[in-house]
Amino acid sequence: MSAPPPFDEAPLDEALISERFVRAGGPGGQNVNKVETGVQLRFDLAAARFPEAMKRRLRTLAGSRLTDDGAVLVRAYRFRTQEANREDARARLSSLIEEAAKAPKHRRPTRPSRAARARRTDAKTSRGKVKAMRGRPARDD
Repeated sequence: MSAPPPFDEAPLDEALISERFVRAGGPGGQNVNKVETGVQLRFDLAAARFPEAMKRRLRTLAGSRLTDDGAVLVRAYRFRTQEANREDARARLSSLIEEAAKAPKHRRPTRPSRAARARRTDAKTSRGKVKAMRGRPARDD
């Protein structure tokens, strides 16, 4: 069984991205009620040619941005201009894909050494002795 080819950091396929411009709140004054400056960027993850493990990580990272049909929806309303919001949405999508491209490090389970275990039990014993001294003194009859 051969492994899938690694993800190459090539530009995104424009056929998989669709943009929709909507009216956005935020800065812009009365202009926001007239002009569609907000961007909804839709990336078709199902049709993307990414390794399956990367797709799984991207689905997890996308969270609530993942639609029922398997597309990633990025909304950008931060800026006053359509072009700035478009660049913001694309940058956020790119960073999401780059994050998904990083395979998580394999954790090698370890155990504490015998000396570390001894230090821990010695510390617990000495702390217990300090706490035992806090009680009322015993009466000597």
